[in-house]
Amino acid sequence: MQATSVTTCCPSFFCANSRTLKKCKKPDDVLLIHAIEQFEKGKRQNQLKPEHIAKIIKTYQFREEEPRYSRKVAKAEIEKNDDNLNISRYIITAVGEAEISLDDTHIALVEIEKEIAAAKEKHNAFLREMGLKPLP
Repeated sequence: MQATSVTTCCPSFFCANSRTLKKCKKPDDVLLIHAIEQFEKGKRQNQLKPEHIAKIIKTYQFREEEPRYSRKVAKAEIEKNDDNLNISRYIITAVGEAEISLDDTHIALVEIEKEIAAAKEKHNAFLREMGLKPLP
């Protein structure tokens, strides 16, 4: 038997007491939580630890948005996507590449070129000693 991963979405609505919310109204958006990385890898089965559960509950309870993890999606946007609730359609999980400093890269390459030139000159000195033709 082979284990497979299934992404599920369980929409739910709740009303908090008056201390939590001034008005108890139905939101016009849906909070999507992409908790795919919220687990501890096990030998046979992954485990949802208390800290993972706490993060999911806190995100849900306070309707928090966090890049790559949760997002409030307007119902109009969901309708525009043919009511598709595929989380990857709304939450981008890709990690951006690190920005490269061209100035630092240029300085490093100039330094490497100097090292190559010095090594080549040393190598050519040995070749000349042995009466061989040096590298160009």
